[in-house]
Amino acid sequence: MKTQVGIVGAGPSGLLLARMLQLQGIESVIVEARSRDYIEARIRAGVMEHWVAELTDEVGLGARMRREGLVHEGLEISFAGQRRRIDLKALTGKSIMVYGQQEFVKDFVAARLEDGLPIHFEAADVSIHDIEGDSPKIRFTDKDGAPREIQCDFIGGCDGFHGICRPSIPADRLANFETVYPYAWLGILAQAAPSSDELIYSNHDNGFALHSMRSPELTRLYLQVPPDDDINLWPDDRIWEELQTRLTQDGDWRVTEGPVIQKGITPMRSFVCETMRHGRLFLAGDSAHIVPPTGAKGMNLAAADVKLLAGALTDFYKSGDSAGLDGYTARCLPRIWKAERFSWWMTQMLHLAPQNDDFARRIQLAELDYFTGSEAGARALAENYVGLPFD
Repeated sequence: MKTQVGIVGAGPSGLLLARMLQLQGIESVIVEARSRDYIEARIRAGVMEHWVAELTDEVGLGARMRREGLVHEGLEISFAGQRRRIDLKALTGKSIMVYGQQEFVKDFVAARLEDGLPIHFEAADVSIHDIEGDSPKIRFTDKDGAPREIQCDFIGGCDGFHGICRPSIPADRLANFETVYPYAWLGILAQAAPSSDELIYSNHDNGFALHSMRSPELTRLYLQVPPDDDINLWPDDRIWEELQTRLTQDGDWRVTEGPVIQKGITPMRSFVCETMRHGRLFLAGDSAHIVPPTGAKGMNLAAADVKLLAGALTDFYKSGDSAGLDGYTARCLPRIWKAERFSWWMTQMLHLAPQNDDFARRIQLAELDYFTGSEAGARALAENYVGLPFD
């Protein structure tokens, strides 16, 4: 089997890359280790920056997002017994879109299959080869047990942090940077109407909490817990009690409770692989970088990588210009590191670190007071949250 661009991974980055290439007449084949049902049910981030929502429209797949997604023009931050609103729209002229990543995946998978374009689900033993030559290859065993090989011009490594693409780069060529946080998020998906029209970030003496949503009927909520905590120690009643404590700091408002249909504990890290290209392999999305979810940047950074990569591949195929491919990493990294900084900063400001003393706690509260009470501080937060300009 031959194609122009082989794509490993059918998450948001792989699907968006394939769609953008398709619209330019560039062929691609997607290889995905999981089943279609799995990737369409996998709950992930739900906040899309303003420009990412517009990009989804531009590639022709924004109709359901516009019907069912939730446009937010602000967010709230709760601390020290009060809640303050950051007016994103007034401060930046932009809003965010809350639309579950799994819904984005459903839309892109359906469109690709309706167009008769290939996605190989449930691919086993996926490996990539000859990435330093002119004809790299993707090998795998298909769901029927048959060995397959795809010969391509380029490979898009869109298979996430635990995928096979980044480890296929020689270890001595990798430039990796990482920090692991001393806390994790216990997240639940509840069959309950959202208790607020906007996201609520809460800094409490018991730890961080977040009220988010996925639809008018589904609420997504998080609690800061130790990274080695046991989910079995968190029955539903205990989770709701702690959410009520951490989120209801300023009056009679209460979190709407409902049946918990999913829960789990997710450790938190910041990670950047600055080797985003090796030969004819290009990394995009979580295969190249991870951010803590506090800043809502993961899916948005993936879209930024893909926008640059798709543009570079288009230039190559349309005119033979390889400057975009050669400069891919250099163009991606400034935005990545700014998003890493913002996500790290939001995380440090909102979570209680075990090593913090009383002085550090007072500094944290002063920082929250400044960035929510000063127009200059609020504007800096808002500009980063809605998405920095895409040059």
